[in-house]
Amino acid sequence: MKLGKFYKKAIEVGIANDLRGADEVRKILAEENERFKDLKDDDKKFYDRDKLFNPFADSRILFSGDFDDEPNIKKIMLGIDIEVGELLLAHTLNREQSAKIDLVLSHHPMGPAAAQLHDVMKLQAKLLSKVGVAISVAEQLMEKRIGEIERRLLSVNHTREIDAARLLGLPLMCLHTPADNCVARHLTKMLEREKPNKLKDLMKLLRGIPEYERAARLQVPAKIVAGSDENSCGKIYVDMTGGTEGSKDIFDKIAAGGVSTLVGMHFTEEHLTNAKKANLNVVVAGHISSDVLGLNLLLDRIEKEEKLEFVCVGGFERIRR
Repeated sequence: MKLGKFYKKAIEVGIANDLRGADEVRKILAEENERFKDLKDDDKKFYDRDKLFNPFADSRILFSGDFDDEPNIKKIMLGIDIEVGELLLAHTLNREQSAKIDLVLSHHPMGPAAAQLHDVMKLQAKLLSKVGVAISVAEQLMEKRIGEIERRLLSVNHTREIDAARLLGLPLMCLHTPADNCVARHLTKMLEREKPNKLKDLMKLLRGIPEYERAARLQVPAKIVAGSDENSCGKIYVDMTGGTEGSKDIFDKIAAGGVSTLVGMHFTEEHLTNAKKANLNVVVAGHISSDVLGLNLLLDRIEKEEKLEFVCVGGFERIRR
């Protein structure tokens, strides 16, 4: 599978699993295309043209390699996190093995994809509106949080891994929100179907998922961090996508919308404190385990067309369904 085809297929899967709905995402893409047409020529020089077909600013081909032809992807080194060490490992393995690694793939964004992480957070407002939070409230609270994240990212050295990949001649990519969309949809649909009554029932469902079972064996299981086994689940909101944690001031609005239980990858202490003040049950499904699940679901869809080989590093394990 050519690198460009792999990339675009991953974006298609991310759109198909977006809880905003594919029609809503395509509308956003149409608006972006109209915005691009109105740009002055000088501004177009700096425009990221991937935005014309890819609504997820945190997912990009970061280095495609110095090749005359587009790379053909058969073997991928994949990690939740990829740093210079993993790139050196891929380079070493390529020197020692006949079947070389064609692509290094990170889940967490880097380079320009990390610099634009705040852009994907906009989707959180739409998801919050679907669970009873007024869209005006969600957008205004998220706008403040998006500004915080954007300013935090300004000081980061974004090109370290890309520079290393270029020197080593290794194609490099990151896929973040497309995979997070997959886990968000998967868990949302599962919980809607199974309708767990109490938190202990919800935890049993999570433990039945191979990626969460693996994490439990590694001593990082899903955990109730607010509430107890016998608490009723009520209405459940799965908070698994949108770049990073949302506003710390949103929890009383979520509770007012009728939600009783939050299921997320992770919560800061301040976010958790405010969720407890809003009398919400909170379940941390697990950060890395949720990322692994999302990537596996994404790859299952891509591999329906062509099987690929994976070298698993950085917390990832390929589990096929």
